[in-house]
Amino acid sequence: MGREVAVDLDAYVAEHEPQWRRLEQLTRGRQLTVAEVDELVALYQRTATHLSVVRSRSPDPALVARLSTLVLAARSRLTTGPRSGWRTLGHFAATGFPQAVVRAAPWWGAVAVAFCALTGFLMWWVAGHPDSARVLIGDRAAAELAESSFAGYYTRYAAPNFAAQLSTHNAWLAAQCLAAGILVVPVLYLLWVNALNIGVTGGVMISYDRADVFFGLITPHGLLELTGVFVAAGVGLRIGGAWLAPPAGASRSRAVADAGLSGVLVALGLVPVFAVAALIEAFVTPAPLPTWLRVAVGAAAWLAFLGYVLVRGSRRGADVAQSRPSSFS
Repeated sequence: MGREVAVDLDAYVAEHEPQWRRLEQLTRGRQLTVAEVDELVALYQRTATHLSVVRSRSPDPALVARLSTLVLAARSRLTTGPRSGWRTLGHFAATGFPQAVVRAAPWWGAVAVAFCALTGFLMWWVAGHPDSARVLIGDRAAAELAESSFAGYYTRYAAPNFAAQLSTHNAWLAAQCLAAGILVVPVLYLLWVNALNIGVTGGVMISYDRADVFFGLITPHGLLELTGVFVAAGVGLRIGGAWLAPPAGASRSRAVADAGLSGVLVALGLVPVFAVAALIEAFVTPAPLPTWLRVAVGAAAWLAFLGYVLVRGSRRGADVAQSRPSSFS
């Protein structure tokens, strides 16, 4: 039995030795290119996993010490010093976050289409069947919603406090989608609750001939805010998909680790996105400006975000894919 473990460990070392040597090269003092920084991050994650595997299989003291030293050196290279910190932050903004969003584009794109279709259907149904609003929220609440409470929601609080509250709420919703992604069902439930809320509210407003008020108030901030929610939900579902059906040639643990790393990047990157959406909702949405101007401000922020992630993510994706090793087991 001991010989089998030794043979397995020798085979494991032989398989991953090139990656460890490459990580040693990247942790040295020379300045790294953008692609090499990406490679360093990936190899750091892989070697940390390898260290855990070695410890659990056969705690060879020499190998454990070597890998521990290597992991610490890589972590230090990524985090030590203000210049390194600023460089890492710049790399994250320019490459890491956009790439994570682009990689998950099929997932969050599908979420966006499904969410909008479901919300549109709910609006159409509630607007065309007034009795449904009576059952869902009651006649009095529906009348108040159309007459005052929907528009009043945006002026109920002081704008700075309202923006902080909205930013925190949206970031928490995104975090829930990402954290619960591996379970799939909680993400679908959160999306359903939000679709139901928007669909019923929009349907009631349309049934009371207040469609212009509804879309005029929800569109400026809703474009960016909902896109952020779609991205978070899509990345969360991608993590669940990696667990349920890992890609061919990849282990389930590797697939989940890769998707989970993207989830961390997206969670961090969405914080400023939701902050901007909250500022628009608190200061622009209720502002006494023409509707077209408020919508134009929201649309400009939305298009800027899409342009940033799609252009930056696509531009760097091919180079980084070529620089990364194909094995991550």
